[in-house]
Amino acid sequence: MNHSRFPAGAPREADLPPFQAVLAETGWGSLQTAFGVGVELPEVLARLLDPDPRVQVSTLWELGELVGHQNTIYEATGPAVMFVAGILTHPATMTRRPYRDSPLRATLLGWLASTLHDASDEIVARNEEYVPGFLARGSTVAAFRDLRPMLYGAVAPFLEDSHEEVFEAAVIAALLLAEHPALAGHRAHLAVHARRVLDTSGNDSNRRVAWRALEAWGHHPPGPEPLSEKAEDRGPHSDGRGDLEPPF
Repeated sequence: MNHSRFPAGAPREADLPPFQAVLAETGWGSLQTAFGVGVELPEVLARLLDPDPRVQVSTLWELGELVGHQNTIYEATGPAVMFVAGILTHPATMTRRPYRDSPLRATLLGWLASTLHDASDEIVARNEEYVPGFLARGSTVAAFRDLRPMLYGAVAPFLEDSHEEVFEAAVIAALLLAEHPALAGHRAHLAVHARRVLDTSGNDSNRRVAWRALEAWGHHPPGPEPLSEKAEDRGPHSDGRGDLEPPF
C-alpha cells in the first residue's frame, strides 16, 4: 500500500492553497503516478492554462492518464486535483471547448467529479470487500479523501453558475465531496440541486450520482436508480480527448 506525503493534516473545511503554491511547493518527483513518479507533472499542469483550448483538453486527458489511470488514486492524484480545483476561477478556464458551446471549466469540473468518484464511498466499499485495509489510515486513498472539505470551497461557487454544463458538473463534484462527514451541513442544500439534475439532465451517469446521494441522505429519490444494472461502470466521466473531435 502506497502512502501519500502531500498534504498532511486532519480533514477540515479550509481554504485551498493557491494553485501557484501547489505547483511550486509539491515534491512531484517523489510522488507516484501510473507510470513512475510525477517529475513531468508541473509542465503538464501548467499547460492547462494554455490559451489554446485544444492544448487544454489534450492536456487534461494526459493528466488523467498519469494520475487516474485505470480509475486508481496515486500519490500524485491529490496535489493534481488541488491544482485543477485551484484554477477553476482562472480566465483560461473560460475558453470555449472545441466543437462545443461550453467553457473548459465544465470539463475541468467533470474531470474532478470523475476522479472523486474513484475514491467515493461506493467504490471504497466495493474495493474493501476484496482488498482488506484498502482505506487504512495513512493510505493513499484515505489521504486523498481527507482533501474533500478543502476542495469543496473551490467547487461550491459554481453551484449557482448560469451555464448549465458548468452547474451540473459542479453539482456532481459537490455531491461526491459531501460524502465527507465534515460537509454534512451542506447536504440539504445540495439535495435541491440533486433533484434538479434528476429532473433535467440527459446524462444518466450524473443522474445516478444524484439519485444515490439523495438515497444515502434520506431524501427519497424518485423512481428506480438510473443505470443500476451496470452500476460499477457508471460513475461520472470527463470528456477527455473526445472534445477534440466533432460530435456525431
